[in-house]
Amino acid sequence: MEHIDGEIAAPPRLPPGEDRLSALPDDVLIHILLKLRDAAAAAQTSVLSHHWRRLWALLPELCFHPATGPQGIRAALESHEAPSLRRLAVEVIDATPESLAALLLIAAPRLSGDLQLINEVGQNQTDYEAAEAENGALELPCFENATSIRLDLGYLALAVPPLGVFAGLTDLFLAGVDLRGPCMLSDAASSLRCPALRKLTVHHARGRLANFAIHSDSLLEIDLKDLQVDGALGLGKFTIHSESLLQIELMNLQGIQELTVFAPALQMLNVIHCFAHGVTYNQPVANICAPQLRFLKWNEAYDPSSTQFGNMENLKLVATYPFFVYGQDTHRSQNSFCLRLIRHFELIRRLRFMLIYVPVSSFLSSVFHVLGMCTGVKKLLFTLPSTPGQTKAQTACPSGCACDQPPNWKIQKLALNCLQEVQICELRGTEHEAALMKQLFDWATVLEKVTIAFHGSVPESKAKEFFQMLQSFSRPEICVKQVVAPLAENQAFLKRNAYRGFSKNT
Repeated sequence: MEHIDGEIAAPPRLPPGEDRLSALPDDVLIHILLKLRDAAAAAQTSVLSHHWRRLWALLPELCFHPATGPQGIRAALESHEAPSLRRLAVEVIDATPESLAALLLIAAPRLSGDLQLINEVGQNQTDYEAAEAENGALELPCFENATSIRLDLGYLALAVPPLGVFAGLTDLFLAGVDLRGPCMLSDAASSLRCPALRKLTVHHARGRLANFAIHSDSLLEIDLKDLQVDGALGLGKFTIHSESLLQIELMNLQGIQELTVFAPALQMLNVIHCFAHGVTYNQPVANICAPQLRFLKWNEAYDPSSTQFGNMENLKLVATYPFFVYGQDTHRSQNSFCLRLIRHFELIRRLRFMLIYVPVSSFLSSVFHVLGMCTGVKKLLFTLPSTPGQTKAQTACPSGCACDQPPNWKIQKLALNCLQEVQICELRGTEHEAALMKQLFDWATVLEKVTIAFHGSVPESKAKEFFQMLQSFSRPEICVKQVVAPLAENQAFLKRNAYRGFSKNT
């Protein structure tokens, strides 16, 4: 504003019916409307003036919330004038397959970016009840130019198109789907149909998944969890063939009978609870060809006669079942699988698994037994979980205590000539823990670093006294350090290895 004779001049008058906002360029106004993240709200700006009437129809991104409904979304897509869509996000409640198919059919030719479709199940229905109420299937059209497709359908039936190429698709995420024919998902996700696919994720799915076989030279990651199949035989044969694949995660797949993986570039393989089908457990039959594999987690039965891991010279970490120390007969087979897997690999740079033991004093003899099989270990990480309700450490062993088995472990010497680093979480400052640390200092001749973290219930004075005692055991060349918070790496490991049906107080 200008000053005239000491007074502030009034702003220039605009023509009737015009405003400063409408005078902005269309691309600026469209950018403002995109900030709403609501296509319905953007469309309501049409009442502001003639200039605003069709601006919403030029938006390159459309986000629809449940209040709009499938019919309203379809009408908006039919009125949309932009030549292409870089993002379409749709949220609906209890939609029918037919209503969703109609709007996707309109969007498919124009979408050149991301598709996100979420069908929420109403409060009065479960996912399964909602799916059973619908007889039809959502026929997914071919999105030739889409780069990402994410569908969470509340267990609506989904039919993958038998024809067409998803040429630009790099990320496919499916959750809560009931897969139907005529095309198998594995066929649709293979190189011929998805030549650029990098990541395939399928969670909480059921339907036509038996004899899954995927062949892809573009995939980098496969993540499959909680899959159920129609029929009594389970998933049957499961085959993955990829020259490019780096990571595979298979968890809670129902009744795999045979697993075949050919992935020369694979770095990480996790297989967790995939061979069980209801109360039936299939003896794992597997052939894994992954010479570059670095990380293996195998929470399954293991028999070298039926499970072939091939050459894995680059393996750095192995994780497997929890081990029940001095367990009952019901634990014997699981312990056997665990030990067989450990013995299969001549050199394990890092081994991760959980020891479940009772009483507390048996832990030291258990460690002695395990370390005796892994004398080449370089880094050792312990987390010492307590039995719920057991707040006071046991200081004296009862007669016939398990810690006396084998009877000579206290006087035998282990040659841990490769062990360089030890990390221990949840210490409580007990005599058994002190004995363990003293033995480790004696056994590990090249030990360089020890890091400990106490349980939150340990008083500061007791922690300080225990730490000073450790320093007295140590050698000058060993760096002994105490941290206040639990070691993050160990805590994350415990969470990842929590196994359904296992309890720390077993």
